Amino acid sequence: MIKKTLYFGNPAYLSLKNEQMVIKLPDVEHSNLHENLKDQAVTTIPIEDIGVVILDNSQITITQGLIAALMQNTVAFITCDNQRMPTGLLLPLEGNTVQNERFRMQLDMSLPLRKQLWQQTVVSKIENQGFCLQKNTTKSYAPLMVMAGNVKSGDPDNFEAQAAVYYWKNIFPTIPDFIRARDGLSPNHLLNYGYAILRAVIARSLVSSGLLPVYGIHHHNRYNAYCLADDIMEPYRPFVDDFIISVMQRYEDITKLTTEIKRDLLAIPVLDVRIDNKRSPLMIAATTTCASLVKCIHGEIRKIAYPSFV
Repeated sequence: MIKKTLYFGNPAYLSLKNEQMVIKLPDVEHSNLHENLKDQAVTTIPIEDIGVVILDNSQITITQGLIAALMQNTVAFITCDNQRMPTGLLLPLEGNTVQNERFRMQLDMSLPLRKQLWQQTVVSKIENQGFCLQKNTTKSYAPLMVMAGNVKSGDPDNFEAQAAVYYWKNIFPTIPDFIRARDGLSPNHLLNYGYAILRAVIARSLVSSGLLPVYGIHHHNRYNAYCLADDIMEPYRPFVDDFIISVMQRYEDITKLTTEIKRDLLAIPVLDVRIDNKRSPLMIAATTTCASLVKCIHGEIRKIAYPSFV
């Protein structure tokens, strides 16, 4: 089942009743409308249908009961700062019935296994960057495919970074000398927002699979609470890039992250990808990827299931 991604950009009262999220708008609540009309303005959504919640307004009130219910249903909960950019990610402490066992196996992963898994991750990412480049530009994607074929265990030659230099230089033909940087010029802000949604989807799938998002196979920044999520999302990033290119084509001005653009970006969890030789929404594919990672850690299989372009 594909879970809903909910975005709240205006003041709202969010509470829980009968396993439903209850959404009330204060403008309606405090208006002179008849009580019947006020009641009709209240929206409810089953908790079990929700996958990601984004709070993007400082005047949103949410009850502890609702937060607890969202966590119990493994919902990824994103909060935004005063610049309306994602700044926090809340996930449940327990997401799987055999979580302790999987934590231990994850922490006991050998260095050779982690290097092999990172090799697969880098190869998949570079190949998807190549397909994204081929789809959206006239630039040759052959250099990326050559790099992907030369990645060794652990990527000691850092082909991931080499591929990134070529990819970002060419992926936006109308933006010469584009530099990918978190605080860089447009469309970096679109990429940041899209990646934040992607990160939440991947982190949610990892927790549901009983894995620790903090313990990565490659990323290991001491200040990063989602190292494994940042590892596993790498091959998914080009799908976000591809989608953002289509968003850029639909708007004359993308210098500001408007509500309309944010609404478009909420479609990221349901983007079509190809995984295990079949089409799948990205959110479902993330579950497949994380389940395969568990099997790799257990020694049942040797390759992570990553997506490719449809």
